[in-house]
Amino acid sequence: MKTIQIKVKPNARVSTLDEVADGPWLARLKSPPVDGKANQELVALIARHMGCAKSAVTIKSGASGRIKWVQIESS
Repeated sequence: MKTIQIKVKPNARVSTLDEVADGPWLARLKSPPVDGKANQELVALIARHMGCAKSAVTIKSGASGRIKWVQIESS
């Protein structure tokens, strides 16, 4: 099980997930922060980047903020 901190920037031109050297990961998302769309896109982006299922990715805290703690279950 792995927990990472992610800073989210919604309404970007392209969706990317980058690891910052001495800080939280940076996720740029195309989706707006409305009705959980950005959170759904974040979970899918992390799952694709880490090579796991979307069901293995959980937002543990910060679901309504820009700084999120995400837990990834190892298989």
